[in-house]
Amino acid sequence: MRISTGQIYETSAANYQRNYAKYVKTGEEVSSENKLNTASDNPVGAARVLQLAQQNAMLEQYANNITIVNNNTANTETAMTSIITALQRASELVISSGNGGQTDSDRLANSQELVQLQSQIMGLMNSQDANGRYLFSGSDSAQPPYIRNSDGTYSYQGDQNGVSLEVGDGLVLNSITTGWEAFEQAVNTTRTSATLTRPAVDDGKINLSSGSVSSTSTYNASYVAGQPYTLSFVDGPQMLITDNAGNDVTADASTAGKFDYASSASQGFIFRGVDMTLNVNLSATERASADAAETALQNRTYQLTSTPSSISATRSPGNTSSATITQAAVGTTATEQALYNNAFPTGGAILKFTNSGYELYASPVSNGNPPVATGSGFGPQINAAGARFTVSGTPQQGDQFIIESGTHQTKNILNTLTDIITALDTKVDNDGVGLQKLQASLSSALGNLASGREQLATAISASGARQKAAIDQGVTNDMIKGNNVTESETFTKSDGVEAATRLTLQQNMLQASQQVFIQASKLNLFSQI
Repeated sequence: MRISTGQIYETSAANYQRNYAKYVKTGEEVSSENKLNTASDNPVGAARVLQLAQQNAMLEQYANNITIVNNNTANTETAMTSIITALQRASELVISSGNGGQTDSDRLANSQELVQLQSQIMGLMNSQDANGRYLFSGSDSAQPPYIRNSDGTYSYQGDQNGVSLEVGDGLVLNSITTGWEAFEQAVNTTRTSATLTRPAVDDGKINLSSGSVSSTSTYNASYVAGQPYTLSFVDGPQMLITDNAGNDVTADASTAGKFDYASSASQGFIFRGVDMTLNVNLSATERASADAAETALQNRTYQLTSTPSSISATRSPGNTSSATITQAAVGTTATEQALYNNAFPTGGAILKFTNSGYELYASPVSNGNPPVATGSGFGPQINAAGARFTVSGTPQQGDQFIIESGTHQTKNILNTLTDIITALDTKVDNDGVGLQKLQASLSSALGNLASGREQLATAISASGARQKAAIDQGVTNDMIKGNNVTESETFTKSDGVEAATRLTLQQNMLQASQQVFIQASKLNLFSQI
């Protein structure tokens, strides 16, 4: 086979160019220490490196979200811990004020300090982060969570919605603590009353406290269903307690109705989850015998009951019909009241009408959450979770009504402090019965302060658990990120020694091919002339 001079030239030139290209590429690898400069260098490796880079970018976002969770937790925990400290001081002032040795001036000084503590606590509840966002307002962080109303009460203006952040594959954490979670779920222990029904004028011989709920479960299961109760004084003398059906339930009192009629000291007893205090203020003659005491206390009765719950209904402006709810109230039967206390959403509700009836949801309505109550028909009378509604007109499918509730089962600490301040401002010097009533109200308020601290401790624990989960996930994310970097470098990082050796070899090959090319270029007739 004959090979032309041109073919020899072209082959030599092509070989030289290939060797030169390899030499240049290896030179770039040595200088950059990167063996994957273009996708063509290693298509499979390039695809994997891109995938790892994308995952690491997501891990960086997770790291940012974890930082937000940690910062929010640190800020809210600092505020809540400071509030717990302030509430502890408030409790000390309340206990001190209940001391019979204090005067009105002493209690007024304590009241003034409580005013300062209340202002400090409200400021902490309305804490802001470095960007001016309110920490406890929920998802609506632009407005302060707490305001003082014109009537002197304090109310929560935020929402119950958390702010969810993804901190890992499949792991989403709430990044905030809402005021609803931290302050609005504190159990209200002062939601019962003892009202003198006979005689018409209180002569001070008996002082019966309003009571303090010490066991919410017993209160809901037993006390609510039997109210109102009648407490009277009978032979012995001793107390007789009857429920709303006239049944004798005295045995449910921890003292079985017994008390010391000869002592004016506070005598405590528990009735169906409610702690009550009794003071007997008889004269020396009346205390001289059981008969005299019985005569002094006969025809004296009290009504024991819970603070009545209240609800209101507001028509949604987006409703298509003109139907309205003209009346909203808690049912009056024991069954309805027990159902209301146990089932009606404490944070308010949304009453929605369907094509065949109505559904009651906890507010705010979230996708997937079932209704707490359902029913058929459109009125005019409908019942839901122990509440009664009177409907005027015919609601259409999709119509909604916002239901605000006041179950008195919870009470925020600002309003509790207002009650305490008001009580301490009452003058009781030289008024033994007034002092007994003050001491009873302060003792009951201590329960609310304690439940407020417990709720804060629960909120701190919950936020701490979220922070721990975020930190643990951050450790996992860092490990994944490190592994990704290591794997990526197997495709991209060059072995300096191997590359330098290869560069030397390719340089020698390039020089050899260059000599071959030069010799081949002389193989023509003109070079022989």
